[in-house]
Amino acid sequence: MIQLSPAAIAEFQRTQSKHPGALFRLGVATGGCVEFYYTLAWDEAMTLNDQIINCQGIQVAIAPQHQPYLKGLTLDYTEDLMGGGFRFHNPNAVNCCECGNSFAISPSSPADPNYLPLRSRRHLVKVIG
Repeated sequence: MIQLSPAAIAEFQRTQSKHPGALFRLGVATGGCVEFYYTLAWDEAMTLNDQIINCQGIQVAIAPQHQPYLKGLTLDYTEDLMGGGFRFHNPNAVNCCECGNSFAISPSSPADPNYLPLRSRRHLVKVIG
Protein backbone atom coordinates (compact mmCIF):
# COMPACT_ATOMS: atom_id res chain seq x y z
CA MET A 1 0.00 0.00 0.00
CA ILE A 2 2.77 2.49 0.91
CA GLN A 3 6.50 2.53 0.34
CA LEU A 4 9.25 3.96 2.53
CA SER A 5 12.50 4.99 0.89
CA PRO A 6 15.78 3.81 2.44
CA ALA A 7 16.35 7.38 3.69
CA ALA A 8 12.90 7.47 5.36
CA ILE A 9 13.54 4.09 7.00
CA ALA A 10 16.90 5.32 8.31
CA GLU A 11 15.26 8.44 9.79
CA PHE A 12 12.51 6.38 11.43
CA GLN A 13 15.09 4.01 12.90
CA ARG A 14 17.05 6.99 14.24
CA THR A 15 14.00 8.53 15.95
CA GLN A 16 12.48 5.20 17.03
CA SER A 17 15.10 4.86 19.77
CA LYS A 18 13.30 7.71 21.58
CA HIS A 19 10.02 5.76 21.36
CA PRO A 20 10.81 2.10 22.16
CA GLY A 21 7.96 -0.27 21.42
CA ALA A 22 5.94 2.40 19.59
CA LEU A 23 4.61 2.08 16.09
CA PHE A 24 4.66 4.80 13.48
CA ARG A 25 1.23 6.22 12.64
CA LEU A 26 0.66 7.77 9.23
CA GLY A 27 -2.55 9.62 8.52
CA VAL A 28 -4.38 12.48 6.87
CA ALA A 29 -6.30 15.40 8.38
CA THR A 30 -8.43 18.13 6.86
CA GLY A 31 -6.78 21.52 6.60
CA GLY A 32 -3.48 22.86 5.41
CA CYS A 33 -2.83 25.10 2.45
CA VAL A 34 -4.87 23.08 -0.04
CA GLU A 35 -7.37 20.58 1.40
CA PHE A 36 -5.64 17.88 3.45
CA TYR A 37 -2.29 17.44 5.17
CA TYR A 38 -0.26 14.43 6.26
CA THR A 39 0.10 13.48 9.90
CA LEU A 40 3.05 11.57 11.37
CA ALA A 41 3.40 10.37 14.95
CA TRP A 42 4.78 7.63 17.15
CA ASP A 43 1.87 5.84 18.81
CA GLU A 44 1.93 3.44 21.75
CA ALA A 45 -1.18 1.52 20.70
CA MET A 46 -2.97 0.47 17.57
CA THR A 47 -6.73 0.45 17.12
CA LEU A 48 -8.76 -2.60 16.19
CA ASN A 49 -9.12 -1.72 12.48
CA ASP A 50 -5.65 -0.28 11.83
CA GLN A 51 -3.79 -1.67 8.87
CA ILE A 52 -0.27 -2.52 10.05
CA ILE A 53 2.50 -2.55 7.45
CA ASN A 54 5.98 -3.76 8.32
CA CYS A 55 8.61 -1.82 6.34
CA GLN A 56 12.03 -3.23 7.22
CA GLY A 57 11.32 -3.33 10.93
CA ILE A 58 9.26 -0.14 11.06
CA GLN A 59 5.64 -0.88 11.98
CA VAL A 60 3.39 1.61 10.18
CA ALA A 61 -0.23 1.94 11.37
CA ILE A 62 -2.86 3.44 9.09
CA ALA A 63 -6.47 3.97 10.20
CA PRO A 64 -9.06 2.57 7.78
CA GLN A 65 -10.56 5.98 6.93
CA HIS A 66 -7.10 7.22 5.83
CA GLN A 67 -6.16 4.26 3.63
CA PRO A 68 -7.76 5.50 0.37
CA TYR A 69 -5.90 8.82 0.67
CA LEU A 70 -2.55 7.09 1.16
CA LYS A 71 -2.83 4.25 -1.36
CA GLY A 72 0.36 4.14 -3.42
CA LEU A 73 2.14 6.78 -1.29
CA THR A 74 5.93 6.82 -1.26
CA LEU A 75 7.46 8.50 1.78
CA ASP A 76 11.01 9.81 1.44
CA TYR A 77 13.34 11.78 3.71
CA THR A 78 15.80 14.39 2.45
CA GLU A 79 18.20 16.85 4.01
CA ASP A 80 19.35 20.16 2.60
CA LEU A 81 20.79 23.43 3.90
CA MET A 82 17.46 24.26 5.56
CA GLY A 83 17.36 20.95 7.48
CA GLY A 84 15.71 17.59 6.97
CA GLY A 85 12.15 16.62 6.28
CA PHE A 86 9.82 13.99 4.93
CA ARG A 87 8.68 14.22 1.32
CA PHE A 88 5.36 12.74 0.23
CA HIS A 89 4.85 11.35 -3.28
CA ASN A 90 1.12 10.65 -3.51
CA PRO A 91 -0.40 9.40 -6.80
CA ASN A 92 -3.87 10.43 -5.52
CA ALA A 93 -2.90 14.11 -5.20
CA VAL A 94 -4.03 16.41 -8.00
CA ASN A 95 -2.72 19.55 -6.32
CA CYS A 96 -0.01 20.22 -3.72
CA CYS A 97 1.07 23.31 -1.87
CA GLU A 98 4.59 24.71 -2.02
CA CYS A 99 5.64 23.02 1.22
CA GLY A 100 4.56 19.60 -0.11
CA ASN A 101 2.70 18.62 3.07
CA SER A 102 -0.77 19.71 1.96
CA PHE A 103 -2.63 18.20 -0.97
CA ALA A 104 -5.98 17.92 -2.75
CA ILE A 105 -7.54 14.94 -4.45
CA SER A 106 -9.74 14.59 -7.51
CA PRO A 107 -13.49 14.59 -6.78
CA SER A 108 -13.74 11.35 -8.80
CA SER A 109 -11.14 9.62 -6.62
CA PRO A 110 -12.27 6.81 -4.30
CA ALA A 111 -10.71 8.94 -1.58
CA ASP A 112 -13.17 11.76 -2.32
CA PRO A 113 -14.29 13.34 1.00
CA ASN A 114 -17.93 12.81 -0.04
CA TYR A 115 -17.22 9.13 -0.68
CA LEU A 116 -15.37 8.43 2.56
CA PRO A 117 -15.77 10.95 5.39
CA LEU A 118 -12.49 11.97 6.94
CA ARG A 119 -12.36 13.33 10.46
CA SER A 120 -9.41 15.30 11.72
CA ARG A 121 -7.25 13.47 14.25
CA ARG A 122 -6.01 16.31 16.38
CA HIS A 123 -3.85 14.12 18.63
CA LEU A 124 -1.53 13.34 15.73
CA VAL A 125 1.36 15.67 15.06
CA LYS A 126 3.14 16.59 11.86
CA VAL A 127 6.64 16.40 13.29
CA ILE A 128 8.31 13.39 14.82
CA GLY A 129 10.38 14.31 17.83
